[in-house]
Amino acid sequence: MHPAHVFAAPTHTDPYPYYAALVAGPALVFAPELGVWIAARADVVAEVLGNPCCKVRPVAEPVPPAIVGTVAGTLFGQWLRMQDGSAHTGPKRALQRALAAVPVPQVQETTRACAMDVVHAAPHGLLVDMLQHWTHVLPCTVVARLLGFDKEVAAQLVGWMADFVACVSPLSTPAQLAQASCAGQALRDTVRAAVLAASPSADNLLYGVLREAAAVGWDDIEAICANLVGLLSQTFDATAGLVGNSIVALRRQPGRVEMLHASPAQWAAWVQELSRHDPPVQNTRRYVAEPTTVAGIALQPGDTIVVVLAAASRDPAVHARPHAFDIGRTPDPIYGFGTGAHACPGQAWAYAIVATALQELLQRQPHLATAPLAWRYRPSLNGRIPQFFTPTEEAA
Repeated sequence: MHPAHVFAAPTHTDPYPYYAALVAGPALVFAPELGVWIAARADVVAEVLGNPCCKVRPVAEPVPPAIVGTVAGTLFGQWLRMQDGSAHTGPKRALQRALAAVPVPQVQETTRACAMDVVHAAPHGLLVDMLQHWTHVLPCTVVARLLGFDKEVAAQLVGWMADFVACVSPLSTPAQLAQASCAGQALRDTVRAAVLAASPSADNLLYGVLREAAAVGWDDIEAICANLVGLLSQTFDATAGLVGNSIVALRRQPGRVEMLHASPAQWAAWVQELSRHDPPVQNTRRYVAEPTTVAGIALQPGDTIVVVLAAASRDPAVHARPHAFDIGRTPDPIYGFGTGAHACPGQAWAYAIVATALQELLQRQPHLATAPLAWRYRPSLNGRIPQFFTPTEEAA
């Protein structure tokens, strides 16, 4: 059975037949029950994402109303990924260059080192408890350590981030939003202190960002701090979803484990194909700011377009046998990381962290593909992030 609508799809057991129907349907379709337009075909998704009239936030609502006036809202409003316009080109370039300057082998080695720490910190006993640490704590810890934070401060940052990510969900309760703002204050203060104390002799990502920021004339310390917090938040959520969906895929393809053990060099291609086949970010939105045309249809200011990234990545017009999991395919385009001005600058990092984390996990849990394990998806309108549990929990 198909999900009820596009916002129910990310948490559906299998949304892909529904997405295939969207791709096969009209280029742009209006969903009156939701009040939004839906773009699912790859060519239309690319058209929307490249249209300067389609913004990442409504013009009159740069920050979600629920967090306006809070620390979480201030941080959100400074995130470059939530802004448009040429004024942000330089800062975005600074972040991209700083991330690109960190060699992938360093990301991999940091992931291995952090995996050891997570093993010691994670609760012993239940596999599901350990997986919660492996999917969420490990990726965020890796980025915190690469930024230059020591083990103890990195652990604090990850703990606060667990509360903070609630601020970006429209499903959050008032209590969660209040907790998110408190966590945001702690995150901002800790990152700001590190930025103000940064030394030119430091060989870490934090100073790399500051160096590249200076090169493009980006001198807004508060905005820089906010975007470093934003980098941690993306790792906690989207990268966690990629790790979790990889575990689900290994469960569904147990024969892959032996193949990957025999040829570890294939891990990178495997994770890349997984990000196309079952991405953690399934859709995003664009808000029409001025009259424009998409797929031949006239749109007006105030219109909202749901851009179904997961459907576009399985469009047969760009990928032969789109529903097959094939690590030998040419992976691009993969829409889950965005394209154009809002393409995720941390895509290579995400692949490196996830591939290394999975190798480390399977060394410690060689029977992961067959151990008793079940999952559901965390409530979300756009994210596909598994929550693991033991089958007996569902029975209870």
